[in-house]
Amino acid sequence: MNDLQIKFSDRKSKIDLYQLQELLNVSAFWAKGRSIEDLGIAIANSEPVISVCDRDRLIGFARATSDGIYRATIWDVVIHPEYQHSGLGSNLVETVLRHPRMKWVERIYLMTTHHQGFYEKIGFQTNSTTTMVLHNQANHAFVSATEVQLQESLGG
Repeated sequence: MNDLQIKFSDRKSKIDLYQLQELLNVSAFWAKGRSIEDLGIAIANSEPVISVCDRDRLIGFARATSDGIYRATIWDVVIHPEYQHSGLGSNLVETVLRHPRMKWVERIYLMTTHHQGFYEKIGFQTNSTTTMVLHNQANHAFVSATEVQLQESLGG
């Protein structure tokens, strides 16, 4: 890693989805097997999206979703294992936080399985009050019942 040429970018259109898929597969047990199509959808619906490259090799990635003022969530923070423990991860998260879309947001959330200490150094705090999750597996029975109720309430 002596001759590094590290560049951070917020240009979604420059992200090679195949490199991103590979980066997630080698760097994040929770993101293995994501499809190219789904990665494209996630990126299209996120702002900011920050990539880190060493020359033309994608070595880091993070994205966020936000209303721009009250709440935001940071997702998919990854640094390739060969580049970890070099300060790039902290720099990546701080780049997301400094982005114009994020800098006025009142509360910024993220989820992590094993790296609480890393995020605490950046200023995040453990939050035990917002731990609910809904695993939406396209539960058709639930969706169908909701659609019927909506149609009835709309006079359909």
